[in-house]
Amino acid sequence: MPSAMEGPEGGEDGDVLRYEETEDNNVSPTDLSELLKEGTKESHDRAENTQFVKDFLKGRIRKELFKLATVALHFTYSALEEEMDRNKDNAVFAPLYFPTELHRREALAKDLKYFYGEDWKEKIQCSEATQQYVDRIHHVGQHEPELLVAHAYTRYMGDLSGGQVLKKVAQRALKLPSTEEGIQFYVFENISNAQQFKQLYRARMNALDLDKNTKERIVEEANRAFRFNMQVFDELDKIGRSLPEEAQDGGFPVHDGKGDIRKCPYYADTRGAAGPGCPFHAAVGLARQPLVQLVLAVCVAAAAGAAAWYIL
Repeated sequence: MPSAMEGPEGGEDGDVLRYEETEDNNVSPTDLSELLKEGTKESHDRAENTQFVKDFLKGRIRKELFKLATVALHFTYSALEEEMDRNKDNAVFAPLYFPTELHRREALAKDLKYFYGEDWKEKIQCSEATQQYVDRIHHVGQHEPELLVAHAYTRYMGDLSGGQVLKKVAQRALKLPSTEEGIQFYVFENISNAQQFKQLYRARMNALDLDKNTKERIVEEANRAFRFNMQVFDELDKIGRSLPEEAQDGGFPVHDGKGDIRKCPYYADTRGAAGPGCPFHAAVGLARQPLVQLVLAVCVAAAAGAAAWYIL
């Protein structure tokens, strides 16, 4: 998953989110980082090609859906970091414990406060798909802590790579403040160079004293983590399809009058040659003029009077 790209339209979807940016000639095919890289390729491709992720990368993300995705992340990382704290002194995980650099709970709390207000904790709840993910993380942390490596790798390496792409897309598409409110989750203030940190993290993974069977189990668990993420994506996609059109000002569907005007829900193909903007958008803009509003008010009053006279 790359750490930057030109924009949401900057390439094929499948080429956008990658963990590895450069080849490391110092790794061995039996190193855990290489086993994870090769062993999760197929899962990675499937996750990238879920409808939710493809729409997100193209800037087609509604604020309400983004808020729900942030809620899912809050519950996921709360579980993950609780179990990481529990196992911070466990030899099978301790070398990968970077709370200052990586932990996301405080950042997610800031985002949720921004979106939901001071009482955000009372306004959110864990979804069904997210709860399954959370339950698995707790099981692993309490019974198979070596498998926490898989969940940490899947989440944090993605956040430092493709997550930085999603940050830019969300900020632009949702018109979020340049001060980064609402996207603190993607801001790693204590990591000055993401590429160097990822190299350090992979080196720490490769130095873990793990036998072949344990490495294989970690790769299997990483694929399981991808499946949990895909289930959350699919759940969000279904919710997105049920949401009403987002409204602006008077409650009309948003269309900026740019690009292909056939995307405007009120565009009529039978209009023949159309103007440069969306017809509905132009009509709404005209209706907002004070003089036009006065004329419309007079007409409505006259029509109401005529109707009353007719009824009487």
